[in-house]
Amino acid sequence: MNIDYSSEVAAALKAGKPVVALESTIISHGFPYPKNVELAEEMEAVIRAQGAEPATIAIIAGRIKCGLSKDELLHLAKSSDVAKCSVRDLPVITATGKTGATTVASTAFVAAKAGIKVFATGGIGGVHKAEEGAGGFDVSADLLELSRTPVVVVAAGAKSILDLPATLEVLESYSVPVVGYKTKDFPAFHSRSSGLSLPASVDDMASLASIVDGHFKLGLTSGMLVCNPVPEEYAMSNEEVEVLVAAASAEAVKAGIKGAGLTPYILGALNRLSDGKTSEVNLSLALNNGRVAAQLAASLAV
Repeated sequence: MNIDYSSEVAAALKAGKPVVALESTIISHGFPYPKNVELAEEMEAVIRAQGAEPATIAIIAGRIKCGLSKDELLHLAKSSDVAKCSVRDLPVITATGKTGATTVASTAFVAAKAGIKVFATGGIGGVHKAEEGAGGFDVSADLLELSRTPVVVVAAGAKSILDLPATLEVLESYSVPVVGYKTKDFPAFHSRSSGLSLPASVDDMASLASIVDGHFKLGLTSGMLVCNPVPEEYAMSNEEVEVLVAAASAEAVKAGIKGAGLTPYILGALNRLSDGKTSEVNLSLALNNGRVAAQLAASLAV
């Protein structure tokens, strides 16, 4: 697999230094310009402050990139012609020379090929609620990729618009270890707790690193989900989020939005309905996940 590495990422990998993978969908589809550039730069700064090297992954003009230049980042942030690229889309986007922003699934896939063990994101995809107009049991490719790709994903749980009990059940069926970091509950993205208990939790980085190291030493082929809740000062209440999600989901059904476009549509509606509050929460949890992921990568590299 041909991957173009930035000089910084290539040097870090060669020297055995900690590296943290980052997705690019949050840049192209998560926030408007210039907020998306600010987030990307802040994420990289947070990771470097913990002694790790950030590696934002994307496809630029058909080339898989691991670590982006300033110009490449700006292209992703400003262009209206950036495809949302999951694993199934990689052959088409690369062969046709197009530009694509990687999802959780495709970022994890490329990170594993690059030898990167830790990946920070906002929240993973999961099982959609049938009433959202998904037309049945719609399951994100993120869950399948976690089951077969040995990368640790640090996230604030799954997005709160999803069927969270079903998402946890699918992760269990796929034998994906789910570990809470300083929480015993499955986070609900915008909220600190979904009310669902996690199968395992730790209260310090040394314990988390020990579990992750053991996962890799066992030779397990699956990934691992580390649940890191949104910082308390930014968290929304479950009741507040439920009202917003219900309104946003109703809009999506009325508009006939389905498939890959459903999550971006609802997240955009949530931002509008909350007067930008949900985006501020998204920003804070993404930075928090980057910080924890970098600490984890640094601990594993010792």
